[in-house]
Amino acid sequence: MQIADLYIRVSTDEQADKGYSQRDQHERLEKYCHQNQITIGQVIFEDHSAKNFNRPEWTKYINHLKKRSLKSNVVLFTKWDRFSRNAGDAYQMIKVLLSHNISPQAIEQPLDMSVPENKMMLAIYLAAPEVENDRRALNTFYGMRRAQKEGRLMGTASYGYINKCTEDGRKYIALKEPEASNMRWAFNEIAKGKYATNQIRLKMNKMAGAKISSTSFYRAIKNPVYIGKIYIKPYKDEEACTVDAKHESLISESLFYTVQNVLSGKTLAERPQGKIIATNEFPLRGFLKCPRCGGHITGSGSKGKKDVYYYYHCNSKCGYRHSADLVNLAFEKELKKYEYHKAINSIVKEVLTANFKHIQQSVDTKKREISSQIVNLNNRLDSAREKYLEDRLDFEDYQIIKNESKKKIDELEMELQNQRLTRKNTDITSRLDQVLKVLPNLSHLYQTGDSETKREILCSILSEKLEFYENAFRTPKLNSVLEHILMINKELQIKKKRKKHS
Repeated sequence: MQIADLYIRVSTDEQADKGYSQRDQHERLEKYCHQNQITIGQVIFEDHSAKNFNRPEWTKYINHLKKRSLKSNVVLFTKWDRFSRNAGDAYQMIKVLLSHNISPQAIEQPLDMSVPENKMMLAIYLAAPEVENDRRALNTFYGMRRAQKEGRLMGTASYGYINKCTEDGRKYIALKEPEASNMRWAFNEIAKGKYATNQIRLKMNKMAGAKISSTSFYRAIKNPVYIGKIYIKPYKDEEACTVDAKHESLISESLFYTVQNVLSGKTLAERPQGKIIATNEFPLRGFLKCPRCGGHITGSGSKGKKDVYYYYHCNSKCGYRHSADLVNLAFEKELKKYEYHKAINSIVKEVLTANFKHIQQSVDTKKREISSQIVNLNNRLDSAREKYLEDRLDFEDYQIIKNESKKKIDELEMELQNQRLTRKNTDITSRLDQVLKVLPNLSHLYQTGDSETKREILCSILSEKLEFYENAFRTPKLNSVLEHILMINKELQIKKKRKKHS
């Protein structure tokens, strides 16, 4: 007597497109069993793709089979594409079933497995749905790639955007608040170069109630979708490219490329990256490095009998540790060395302005040189293309020239963008006025300021982390502008002393 388990599988798209409803399959299988006097064992309903056998209900069925808890000797389904759409996986699963004395059979495509020639028909039945799947997947891929070239982002929208559809069913993305404002804030903070990228992510999550992971955040800030562009991956003979998108941009291109420079370490900012979240006991956290091993310095409290004592200490096992109160006080004294009388501000401004005008001229010269190189490379590419079309240049040689030229052009255009940012950032007249108001009172502002003010001062004046050794700071490397100001002040002090002595 035959006992059959009925396997009924349908995926959502098949049910919508072809009407492979579970009820219809169930009725046909029951009718077949009744006509052939086959006893029905269990009925397995599956709502999953047939691309592989990682299906919940089928996995349970195989587990029961391996435990020998089934009495059936055949498993029935309507067609072989209900069983599998992957020929390789299907053959392996058939071997598993036959090894447990279970014969798989499609009632509308019956095959006698004992006849060797029927294996050829089985191969056709199994290969046909796999080919259909592959063709549908390829058509979908080409459709998505074509849509991307037209400027439409396919797939899930990045953080700050939301997926929408037009009335005619065409998909697009639009800005979503407050996520869009959160990302705009994050880009601006990263561009300043003050804090580590992950610190800004944590601050954004805390401030906005977001839950974006570090991996997703890092991938997002490198995505040109935020400047209204779409990156298209290379495929076969087509090279990777970036196209203008139809959606609204979130930030400017200059801000985006500034952030990329910060991430790659090519930023013009001269400063260590401090902790965006720091307690009052550890204002220097993130701005210190171990003088013994060069590792990162963190801070923590140690509870004594009567009070909590705070220490800066190294993350490694070198054993470096100092009282936080002692280190903080020593730095406040160190800051007093950088103060000067505000009467020399006019001289300092005049000297620095003249130096920066010279820098601007150098930047303009560099920009002209880069632009000239780009023009020459484009001319070389045009010449190679003409020779190739006239059969005066082999395809392989043309491809080499094309790839080399395009790679060099991309590098030069990125460098040109950096030069434009440099030129923009060197207009420092208003910034000098702000700085020259602060420097004469630097120590006082630091002592009386809150944790945010202290971090602003530290990020502004330091170009490297501090080292505290033998109860004193080693001579720190300062921001280049501050170094020049202090050099001017030092020269003026020397001249003043000479006049007094004479």
